[in-house]
Amino acid sequence: MDFLRSIMIAASGLHAQSGRMRVISENIANAESTGRQPGADPYKRQIPTFRTSFDRELGAKTIELGRILPDKSDFRTRYEPGHPAADEDGYVKLPNVNTLVEITDLQQAQRSYQANLNVISATRTMITKTIDILKA
Repeated sequence: MDFLRSIMIAASGLHAQSGRMRVISENIANAESTGRQPGADPYKRQIPTFRTSFDRELGAKTIELGRILPDKSDFRTRYEPGHPAADEDGYVKLPNVNTLVEITDLQQAQRSYQANLNVISATRTMITKTIDILKA
């Protein structure tokens, strides 16, 4: 039963990190998008959160993707008077997405995802070896 518990806990981590990577990918994809009309707000960076919950069936805490919150930081601006989304002063609002931060967050999410995969792989190996010992 402990083997199953460790696999299920790691699986919850996989699911949470894959959701985190989806949100980060969305941020990167929209890093240069602008508003549709002059002076309109562009895409707002999204921040994934996590929450733990107690799984009664497993008897253990698991993690899941929590609410996706909008980043409250200011939008970037760029002077482009000919752009269709430029305001009356010629400035275009750009998303508050910093691609370097997003790439760093993505790498961290990938490492966490890989760590959870390693837990599942090691547990599978232990189960296989336990079965082999019991067969002998």
